[in-house]
Amino acid sequence: MQQRFTIATEGPGLYEFTDRVCDFTAGKGDGLLTLFVRHTSCSLAIQENADPEVRRDLTAFFHRLVPPSDDPAMSYLTHTYEGPDDMPAHIKAALLPVSLSIPVAAGRPLLGTWQGVYLFEHRARAHRREVVAHFA
Repeated sequence: MQQRFTIATEGPGLYEFTDRVCDFTAGKGDGLLTLFVRHTSCSLAIQENADPEVRRDLTAFFHRLVPPSDDPAMSYLTHTYEGPDDMPAHIKAALLPVSLSIPVAAGRPLLGTWQGVYLFEHRARAHRREVVAHFA
């Protein structure tokens, strides 16, 4: 059983879609949920969903770890024609997962108390991202 989620983003950051994942697995029994993002410049994450400072700090950390290509520290990059955020977004997506596996029991993802499922957008402009959910 599969479903596709479209997630609208407005720039870098973590966009939670846990509720949509829970709606998809509701009533499906026990199994394994796989999520896969169909893009090369964003990623997926399971992260704390209680304090928004965690999401802001993660976004800031990855911006410092991999700054835009117009930063002097990134002068070695050659793939720069799609904007200063593009190649850094590909690097971040290579460092972070593009798929997640989540066990499901009685139709509920077995996430921890403060865990949420996020799309981690790495590009500066708005996008419509697609995540495929597969339950088996």
